[in-house]
Amino acid sequence: MSSDTWQVGRRTFSSRLLVGTGKYRDFDETRDAIEASGAEIITVAIRRTNIGQEPGQPSLLDVLPPDRYTLLPNTAGCYTADDAVRTLRLARELLDGHNLVKLEVLGDAETLFPDMPQTLAAAETLVKDGFDVMVYCSDDPIQAKRLEEIGCVAVMPLASLIGSGMGILNPWNLRLIIDNARVPVIVDAGVGTASDAAIAMELGCDGVLMNTAIARAQQPVLMASAMRKAVEAGREAFLAGRMPRKLYSAAPSSPSTGLITPGS
Repeated sequence: MSSDTWQVGRRTFSSRLLVGTGKYRDFDETRDAIEASGAEIITVAIRRTNIGQEPGQPSLLDVLPPDRYTLLPNTAGCYTADDAVRTLRLARELLDGHNLVKLEVLGDAETLFPDMPQTLAAAETLVKDGFDVMVYCSDDPIQAKRLEEIGCVAVMPLASLIGSGMGILNPWNLRLIIDNARVPVIVDAGVGTASDAAIAMELGCDGVLMNTAIARAQQPVLMASAMRKAVEAGREAFLAGRMPRKLYSAAPSSPSTGLITPGS
């Protein structure tokens, strides 16, 4: 479905699968999995991955060149608005003015649930500073709308806790966010397997972002391929429009008229 593109900020993309670059065994596995995923946007944790801030050390950019992929610097590991803003300003310097970023401000180290007051504060500062902000948030429709009103170019509600693999725990809140959003809605965090990604897309999400579900699979490259297909299938199912659910109302799948009767 190459014609089914979507836009975030000032950029247009074909792939609706966004993937992270952490937790792989090495850079070679990272490269192979991301190639298999078909992703165009890849997230990079500035505090954990070398993209030039450590001269002389292996750099992620050696295997995932910016001229092939859109890098999405993120603030993983930040617990205050100030730290997040400082981290993304550093990323912009390292990437020659790159302004498309992923904001996440965490509430605690155990659940990695977003701290929404700090997230809102950081978002306001970054938008004023000229960044195109894609933002990790709770699945609260009011908070998601507030982030959109601030000027974020995409809202990224969690499906369940980061790294949990629990899938989509509250599809109803996601639908509320999707139905009221005028910017892309991308499920971020909690996807565990291909069916989770398909469900997110069937709900009407514009995309799915994942890392652990691929990197911690027994065969990451194969799982990346599965996720690619799941996102595409879920998107097609959403566009096709599913049949209505009918409780206790059986409907034959073959015609009930013109039946062959005994002796005919």
